[in-house]
Amino acid sequence: MNFQTKIPLQPQQFNPIDYNSKVLLLGSCFSENIGEKFAYYKFQQYQNPFGILFHPLAIETLITHAVNEKRYNKNELFFHNEQWHCFEAHSRLSHVSEDQLLNNLNTEIATTHQFLKEASHIIITLGTAWAYRFIENDRLVANCHKMPQKKFLKELLSVTQITESLEAIISLIRSVNPEASFIFTVSPVRHIKDGFVENTLSKSHLIAAIHQLVAPRNGRHYFPSYEIMMDELRDYRFYKDDLVHPNTLAVNYIWSSFKKVWIDQDAEQTMMAVDEIQKGLAHRPFNSKSEAHLNFLQQLEHKKSLVNTRFSHITF
Repeated sequence: MNFQTKIPLQPQQFNPIDYNSKVLLLGSCFSENIGEKFAYYKFQQYQNPFGILFHPLAIETLITHAVNEKRYNKNELFFHNEQWHCFEAHSRLSHVSEDQLLNNLNTEIATTHQFLKEASHIIITLGTAWAYRFIENDRLVANCHKMPQKKFLKELLSVTQITESLEAIISLIRSVNPEASFIFTVSPVRHIKDGFVENTLSKSHLIAAIHQLVAPRNGRHYFPSYEIMMDELRDYRFYKDDLVHPNTLAVNYIWSSFKKVWIDQDAEQTMMAVDEIQKGLAHRPFNSKSEAHLNFLQQLEHKKSLVNTRFSHITF
């Protein structure tokens, strides 16, 4: 008897992700959940240089600036709640120093530009189709930075707007990197602050837009993160206490599904070795001077050396 509907998944045959791949992850907070998995297993990855970006036009702005190697200036920053902010970046980058924020933004743009040219895979996770327009200059923002709501107009991006934005992202990236594969996914995080019906409407716009351009033969793929959460994990025990964000068990489950599809089987042995080392590094001994612990550390260094011999970019 089967108490769970399963979404059929097939391993990716062309250009799977291995330890020679370079993976850029952009988008909602769920992209960071998956990015943390890549980081834990020591894949070459770079995630959300401007912090969490919820809607596609914010991601398009970042990519446009990175491809064109934009330099931010002080006129594009503003001071609010004792910090300097940029409407195009998440509050994670905000800083008490105007000069430091400016330096951080320009450093991230330069790093993203270089990584884009080398990336083998671009993973874009869209969170919502709802966006906020700053009334003062009539521009959509990536983050409102807790400014008064009366300064913004809330609007729902149409399927056409989203599709065109994603097409622009692909074209921009392929102008500097023709070979990268794109993996689109929709975040399973429920944006119920927008409203229950409004959240469903938002997700449907994102899914419909993505499927306007998915073409595996052209390196444009869809991974069903949202569908796995909604169908395979159809229970509130897979959510955090806020009943909005997937909990650790759910993230691990979706990662396991992603790994089945996108991670090269030949990489699994290295992943197991890295996992063993990571657990060893997290181990806290009762007696750090004991002979048993010193032998353990020696064996751990040997394991690290074996991994590093195969992949010199892996450091612990």
